[in-house]
Amino acid sequence: MLDYTLFLSLVVLVSVEHASLESAPLQIENEELTHVEAIRDVETPLNLTRTNFERLDILSNRSRYVARSCKEIMDRYGEREDGLYFLTTANGMVYQTFCDMTTAGGGWTLVASVHENSYYGRCTVGDRWSSQQGNNANLPDGDGNWSNRNTFGTAEGATSDDFKTPGYYDIVAEDMSVWHVPNNFPLDHWNLAAILRYHTSNRFLRLYGGNLFELFKRYPVRYNVGSCSNRGPAVPIVYDHGDKESTKMFYGPNSRAESEPGFITFRPINNERAAMAICSGVKPTGCNTEHYCIGGGGYFHPVQCGDFPSFDWDTAVNSNGWSASKEMREAAVLLFYR
Repeated sequence: MLDYTLFLSLVVLVSVEHASLESAPLQIENEELTHVEAIRDVETPLNLTRTNFERLDILSNRSRYVARSCKEIMDRYGEREDGLYFLTTANGMVYQTFCDMTTAGGGWTLVASVHENSYYGRCTVGDRWSSQQGNNANLPDGDGNWSNRNTFGTAEGATSDDFKTPGYYDIVAEDMSVWHVPNNFPLDHWNLAAILRYHTSNRFLRLYGGNLFELFKRYPVRYNVGSCSNRGPAVPIVYDHGDKESTKMFYGPNSRAESEPGFITFRPINNERAAMAICSGVKPTGCNTEHYCIGGGGYFHPVQCGDFPSFDWDTAVNSNGWSASKEMREAAVLLFYR
C-alpha cells in the first residue's frame, strides 16, 4: 500500500512539472507583450512632448528685444506672433508678459488679470484686487492694488490667479483691450477660448495719464469715496468677440435692467457707498453695481466683499435674478494696454 501511494505521488509531481514547462513559454510571451505595451504607452506622451529646439531658439531670441510695450516690439522688430515676450521698464526692470499681436492691428500688452479664486471667501487670501484683510471699514482702500506699484503672479498663470506687471504703471498707453477667458485655460488658447473680447478705440487713456494706475489715482477705488452718481468715466467699446446682446446675457436679469452694454466703466459706486474698479462691457444706469462690476476697496456689504464682489448673490442669500452667469463667474478678466 505504501509503494502504491508513493507511486501516485511521483505521477502527480511529474504531471505538475510537465504542465509548468508547457505553460512557461505562454507566460513569457504574455510578459513580453505586456512590456511592449508599457513601452508603447510611455513612448506616446514622450513623442508628444519631445523638445522642439528650433522653436525654443526662436522664443529665446525674444529676450534680446529692448522695448517697454508689445506695440514697441511690433514696431521695432516686426513681431506679429501672439505669445510671451520680455519688456523693460523705464527704470530697467525686465519682466515677462503676454502680447496680443493680432487683434485690431496688434501690439496689445497684458498688464493685469483679475481672477476670483473662491466665492466662499469674502475678502480673504487671493482677493488682491479688493482686500485680503477682511471686510473692514477701517481699511477703506483694501489692498490698494489698483493704484499702487505692487506686482504679483505670472503671465502664463494669468487665468489661474491674479496677475499684475510693472507695465500696469510704467506703460503710457492710449487704449485698452479686455478678454474674459475661462479659468485655468492654457495661454496658447486664450484667444479662441475667450467668452468675450473687446477694445477701446478713442484713445481715452490719454485723458487720464496713460494707464489705469494714473486713472485710479484720480478716481480712488475706496469705501465711502462718494455716492452712486460719482462714478468714473464710461468708455465705448469695439467688440472683437461677442456683441451687446451676448454681453447682456452674461449678467443676471436684474443687472441687465440697470445697465447698458457696449461700454467699459471705471470706479462705479453702489448703494452701500462701496467702490468697485471696472464694469466690463457695461455702463451702470442703477446703483447695484456689485453684481456686475469687479474689484474694489476694503469694505462692502458683508456678503459682497471680494474681487467679483457679488456675482453669486442668488446663491449667497437665496435670492433670484442678480447672479452673473456661470461663464462670467468662472472666467478671469485680462486687461491689456496699447
